[in-house]
Amino acid sequence: MKKDDSPASEILIQLLRQVPVIQNVRLREVGANLPGLGDFLIDMNVAGRRHAIACEVKESGQPRHVRQALLRIKAYFKLVGGTTPVIIAPYLSAESQTLCREQNVGYMDLEGNIRLAFEGVFIERLVSAKPAPARRELKSLFRPKSARVLKVMLQEPVRTWRVTELAEAADVSLGHVSNVRVGLLDREWAEVSDGGLYLSQPDKLLDAWRDVYEPPAGPRLLFYTSLHSGAFENAARKALSLSKGHASFASLSAAHWIAPYARTSINYFHADKDGLAVIRNQLKLTTVEHGENVVVLMPKDEGILLDTIEPAPGAICTSPVQTYLDLNLAGERGREAADHLRTEKLTWWT
Repeated sequence: MKKDDSPASEILIQLLRQVPVIQNVRLREVGANLPGLGDFLIDMNVAGRRHAIACEVKESGQPRHVRQALLRIKAYFKLVGGTTPVIIAPYLSAESQTLCREQNVGYMDLEGNIRLAFEGVFIERLVSAKPAPARRELKSLFRPKSARVLKVMLQEPVRTWRVTELAEAADVSLGHVSNVRVGLLDREWAEVSDGGLYLSQPDKLLDAWRDVYEPPAGPRLLFYTSLHSGAFENAARKALSLSKGHASFASLSAAHWIAPYARTSINYFHADKDGLAVIRNQLKLTTVEHGENVVVLMPKDEGILLDTIEPAPGAICTSPVQTYLDLNLAGERGREAADHLRTEKLTWWT
């Protein structure tokens, strides 16, 4: 949102003119003689008394930017009477809206969210859906290369990281780490100390990731095996050991080893081309169109196959974070298993 051509003032004026007790609504530009009063003022009479709304327009409505604006606004408006401060942005998330409410500062965004309270007037409207640009921006934080960075940090949320250390640990470029750093700080999911970057809100990060998560891209292959129970388990663990990092248990099958909840009749794997060859040979798999009891996803993102753990010899599984995300796409039983896994393995602090 550009401050010099924002439609915000027109939208707000039209809204205020619909309130019966408000008259003589007019725009007043903020000049050099009115420093600190935001980007524009709206003067009005409320039930016969003069009042003004001082609006500060932000190009970003992320919590970090809103919090910084609130600190300056509150310090200034303690000295100003008869004026209500309002923050305006293209989009204000629920977290940013909460920050404004806590500080008794009004807000409005161009998606339709608004809250104003002054001189007996109360206006509030909440739009539940996120705009497409905000959804795209959030999803970009969880793209494959960025996801590698987040998974490394979620392994040890309290650990502090220098940019170069994190890039090396996640095997991504410094640019990718820098972009993730900005995204985390803007949303206040991370903070910076003398030692570097660390996650201050890992649960909020994981919640947001879960809500926008989509299945990994890549072919999904269906197979049938005549092996069952102990014979299947032994053959699967042998296959994963022989695959040497090219395959792993996934989804409900990984959860069985990481945080057992419920068994399933279908077994899930992630594998690349080499891993698939080993699995097909060891498990005696035949291709089917339906009636499958083995599903193999061949992810295009090789980072998924690098992000594994081995909770028991040969039982190579996707990491708890990756497993949790996949489980949430596996129907009601999968979501129940995801909640159980999170309680057992992904609880940090409140």
